[in-house]
Amino acid sequence: MKKNIKRICLLSTHGYVDPVPQLGRTDTGGQVVYVIELAKALARQGYHVDIYTRWFEPEKKQIDPVPGADYVRVIRIEAGGWEFIAKEYIYDILPALVSNMAAFIEANRLDYILYHGHYVDAGIVALAVAGRYHRPVFFTAHSLGAWKREQMGGDPVEMEDKFHFNHRIREENKIFNAATGLMVTSQLQKEKLRQLYHYDADNIAIIPPGVDVMLYHPAGKEEKEIKTGLPEKYVYYLSRIDDTKGHDMLLYAFDLVRKEIPGIHLVIGGGSAKPKEREMKVFDMMHRIIGEKHMEESVHIIGYVPDEMMVPYYRQALLFVLPSRFEPFGMTTLEAMACGKAVVASRYGGIKNVITHGKNGLLVDPADAHEFAGAMIWLLRNDGLRERMGLAASLLIHKDYSWDAIADRHIRFYNKYL
Repeated sequence: MKKNIKRICLLSTHGYVDPVPQLGRTDTGGQVVYVIELAKALARQGYHVDIYTRWFEPEKKQIDPVPGADYVRVIRIEAGGWEFIAKEYIYDILPALVSNMAAFIEANRLDYILYHGHYVDAGIVALAVAGRYHRPVFFTAHSLGAWKREQMGGDPVEMEDKFHFNHRIREENKIFNAATGLMVTSQLQKEKLRQLYHYDADNIAIIPPGVDVMLYHPAGKEEKEIKTGLPEKYVYYLSRIDDTKGHDMLLYAFDLVRKEIPGIHLVIGGGSAKPKEREMKVFDMMHRIIGEKHMEESVHIIGYVPDEMMVPYYRQALLFVLPSRFEPFGMTTLEAMACGKAVVASRYGGIKNVITHGKNGLLVDPADAHEFAGAMIWLLRNDGLRERMGLAASLLIHKDYSWDAIADRHIRFYNKYL
């Protein structure tokens, strides 16, 4: 092994972490994009980056290079058998993941200058492995358990049984107090860290997600429009299929929109190619509301969106919406903005630190169907305003949220402690 190589270890241990991720699968969304794209941007700065995840699909290679990034690999570590485990239930197998990861590192004589865990499960593993080699540990929470519990509401016993909040929050507190440096994705998340965890320190940096601005941008005059098969006039929402994502609130609001805007459609994308029970419950809920409101002709649930259709679906929408009950950030919203789309988004998520209400998008309470619908109707009726907001959104994202800019911020923060 060459001693002069600067190697960084990123960890994202739940979900389906692949070099080209199939987004929308269970526990596989914006965080996976974040880790892969951050690794590629760090590699462009000359670092060698390995992304460690859990190996639970035997047909996958253990060491999997990321296409187009010479110095980035996904490395899978076996723990807990050959079966998918949702992030809420993964804690029991983390000790085995730690042991097997350390064995792999030693067998391959790898030396990392730092370890960076993403989400609580990876943070647990990062602390344990880095401790063996006396290396600094950085942590990006992506989501905070106490904040999610606050936003979700519901019956406390039922929510605890489903999400294991108490255990998660205990582990998050351990990580906050032990990590070398913490990254949060928004000012709002930093405020929640102080409010709900009573944690504030000088080692916290606010670093938002980035966007692949070479891919996500408004259509050029010479670009040929790709036929999508979607309706001519549609509002678009793309996310994982999860009960935190607010699909029900969107459907109730859209029922009001369609009565005011003739010919408008709603397109809902996202989900696994083979949905699991948790996703199927959300799909069933959506179909129930669509049936109750007789919206079968105007709502289109399209499921998994292939990579080649991501940009066309954004570009050809009239506007993009983010109705999530709980959303630490919302990377699909950034992608839509980069493509020149005005957005109507929940004011309760981290995206509120990106959107200037009335300038590059609108912030609403998605639980208020009339407020949510009113914002959509206003933009749909005002083409010039909608286009101006979309242009302002695109300029902002391309200036401040490219992955290279985000990688620069990570490197500056790392270097404070190396």
